[in-house]
Amino acid sequence: MHIAGFEKLTLLDYPGKLAAVVFTPGCVFRCPFCHNPELIEPMDAVSRNLFLENREEEFFAFLDRRKGKLDGVCITGGEPTLQKDLIQCVQRIKNMGFLVKLDTNGLFPEIVSNIMRLGIVDYWAMDIKHAPEKYHVASGKKVSLDAIRKSVSLIMESGVEYEFRTTVVPGIHVEEDFLEIARWIRGARAYYLQEFRDVKLYDAALKDTVRGKNVDLEKIKKTIASFFDFVAVRR
Repeated sequence: MHIAGFEKLTLLDYPGKLAAVVFTPGCVFRCPFCHNPELIEPMDAVSRNLFLENREEEFFAFLDRRKGKLDGVCITGGEPTLQKDLIQCVQRIKNMGFLVKLDTNGLFPEIVSNIMRLGIVDYWAMDIKHAPEKYHVASGKKVSLDAIRKSVSLIMESGVEYEFRTTVVPGIHVEEDFLEIARWIRGARAYYLQEFRDVKLYDAALKDTVRGKNVDLEKIKKTIASFFDFVAVRR
């Protein structure tokens, strides 16, 4: 599996666990607010030397030293389900005794389903980019809503821990959008409203779009709380 880099310790990415984070290159989406824009194009990652042939073995050597000290590994991107040997990599992590959290945009439900059948992911995290009719505005291109909906259903019915989350971007989202999202994923165990930060963006012009605009995350949280088991603002 191509690894663009890894973070040795996170207290935030895997709820309640001490974990490392692995970043994989490549993504089909072009979200203007993406905070890892250097990982979107795999060839860009190669040309910038963000991953090397031995990066995977370097990571597993690190994990071997952290047995008994870390609880798990978060695999994120980019979009991890683009990695051809993702399943083998996840299985290897599991065989070392670590929990696995997998982040996905949900565009490839067949891969999600294959992984679920193996029971090798302990926590799923899926981005919900926008209300269905506006999905392309946040994803940066037209995508298959049928695929997205299928992944949502698979995750909700998986029987393992999961969360959905939306990065709330003023100028892309308005408060009313979240009632549509809540109706769509009603009954989900956990939904996070993630605060937008403009430190690093795929589309630099977005800074002009969001300037002077505001979305009240706490108000949204109160409005949609009854739709979910748990709702929180993640800053």
